[in-house]
Amino acid sequence: MNRAEFLRIMGAGAAAAAMSNFTSVSQAMESLQQKKKQNNGLIEELSSTLESQEAVVDKPITAIVIGAGARGRTYASYSEHFSKSLKIVGVADINKERKLHLKNKYNLSDEHCFNDWSEVFSIPKFADAVIIATPDNLHYHPCLKALEAGYDVLLEKPVAQSVKECTDILKYAKKYNRIVGICHVLRYAPYFMAMKKVLDAGMIGDIVSIQHMECIRFHHMAHSYVRGNWKSARETTPIVIAKSCHDMDMMRWLVNKPCKSLSSYGGLTLFKRENAPAGSTERCLDCAVEAECPYSAKRIYLKDRRYLYVFDIPDNERNDKKYASLIMDKLRTTDYGRCVFRCNNDQCDHFVTSMEFEGNITGAFSMEAFTATGGRLTCIMGTKGWLKGDMKKFEVTDFLTNKHSVWNQDISSLPGYEGHAGGDFGIVKDFVLAVANQDASYLTSSIDLSIESHVMGFEAEHSRVLKKRIEL
Repeated sequence: MNRAEFLRIMGAGAAAAAMSNFTSVSQAMESLQQKKKQNNGLIEELSSTLESQEAVVDKPITAIVIGAGARGRTYASYSEHFSKSLKIVGVADINKERKLHLKNKYNLSDEHCFNDWSEVFSIPKFADAVIIATPDNLHYHPCLKALEAGYDVLLEKPVAQSVKECTDILKYAKKYNRIVGICHVLRYAPYFMAMKKVLDAGMIGDIVSIQHMECIRFHHMAHSYVRGNWKSARETTPIVIAKSCHDMDMMRWLVNKPCKSLSSYGGLTLFKRENAPAGSTERCLDCAVEAECPYSAKRIYLKDRRYLYVFDIPDNERNDKKYASLIMDKLRTTDYGRCVFRCNNDQCDHFVTSMEFEGNITGAFSMEAFTATGGRLTCIMGTKGWLKGDMKKFEVTDFLTNKHSVWNQDISSLPGYEGHAGGDFGIVKDFVLAVANQDASYLTSSIDLSIESHVMGFEAEHSRVLKKRIEL
């Protein structure tokens, strides 16, 4: 394959973004020259820079935000950076403060600001698309109504609460010929895009095995999956879906083969009433042993000022002393101030899955709450080399030459690459392009491409509960 053919198939921008900023370029070029001819295109792209996150369209697509919480606001903020690509024209949220925040930010008319998602569809269609970023149990019905009404949909993960609901959404998308993009944002992170291109180019030969670990981080677990919105698997989705459908999707995408069978183990070990320390109380503010607890709400929210978006405190003002009384009030009155051992939560705090993919490829996934740092650790073993990464950089080792190539693109200060390792705006960009051109192929995470990894997640939970191997 010559360079022109490579760029035509892969897309010059995608190839550039994926393969940019390898260090030790001369070493990488020396070893890659011994590879197959199709890798020549990759060599020329090693030192290229990341492409812009702006979707170049004839006119901005218009969108309604359903769910004005943290994720909805993040996707909507794309329009602030790239006003020629996306325009927010409506909002729906039961929280009046959040609704008013978006109303004022985007200068929305009163008639296009709604108290409930169902009100959006009680009037004639007035936008190109809807962004659904409601809680997990409010994805299914709003999405079906949106598709019926003729809207394209950007749908926050997880798709829905069951395999049936996921497949129903797929059926509706096909029935009404609409585009549904699923926010598997890690597919759009430069780190994983580069990793995918390296694997597809055969730089480590044929994939034999993949090991992938999601490190939730101890205080993130306490915030989101013990005290927070996703504390109940019954009311939302099991944590392997709620938190780790990203990771199931990533493993499936990188391996590029269907999963044939899996077995899972795990459970809730620590955050249970019987583990509450002697002297502890219902709320951290009243607790005599609070200072000895790493999961203290007082420590997490008041001292360290983490996750204050749930109290609608702007991130750039989170250390302002004026919010101390507000935080104290929230710790007295909401679940975020409750003892982690008394939250009526049921999500696993550790979860492992062994997988067999087509082609005798094996996989091992681990989701761990008790880690000091967050992120993902990945090792992929191939017949000609191996790859290991930590979501900041990855290293490829060639077995024949013992050459080491390192991808280490610093995106932390780049506009549009802030969230989820740069993936948050990447998904919005491709969704805008898909809607503007009415072509779902702009998306690597359309509904039809995302169903399979959701099935993997739901069946992984079934395997854990039933304590048996599941054939897919």
